[in-house]
Amino acid sequence: MPIAAKGCRLRKARFSESGHIYLLTAVVHQRQPVFADWRTGRLLVNEFREAEERHQVISMAWVVMPDHFHWLVQLAHGSLAELMCRVKSRSSRSINLMHRCSERLWQRGYHDRALRREEDVKDAARYIVMNPLRAGLVRRLGNYPLWDAIWL
Repeated sequence: MPIAAKGCRLRKARFSESGHIYLLTAVVHQRQPVFADWRTGRLLVNEFREAEERHQVISMAWVVMPDHFHWLVQLAHGSLAELMCRVKSRSSRSINLMHRCSERLWQRGYHDRALRREEDVKDAARYIVMNPLRAGLVRRLGNYPLWDAIWL
C-alpha cells in the first residue's frame, strides 16, 4: 500500500454514518503552535468551509487552537476517515505553500466522538467555543478570531 494511503487509514474499527453528529479533534505534529498566527488558521478554516461546500458535512461549531482543532459536524456523506484525510492533507499543502516549506503538519489519526442526544450536542458546542477562554488566550470570546458556531 502506498505511504499516502496508509496515512489516511486510521483506526480499523472506526465507524461513521451519514446523518450522525461527531465531535472531531486533530492535533498538530509535536504540538507546534502553527495556528497561533490567525492567517495560518484561516487556511484550515477554508478547508472546513470547502467540506461544507462539497456537501460532505454541516459544520455546527469549530475552534482552531494554536496546536489543534475541534470541529462539531453532522456527516452528510462519505466517511469520517475520508473527511479528515482530505481536510488534513489539503490544509497541510496550503499551509506549507504559505510558509514555503514541506514540513509535516498533523499527528497521525484523529479523535472522534459520536453524539447521540441534543444535550450532548449543545454541551460539545459550548466546550468547543470556550476553548480559547479556558486556555487563557483571550478574556472575551469575541476577541478570538478562529471559531464559529451555527447558533450565533
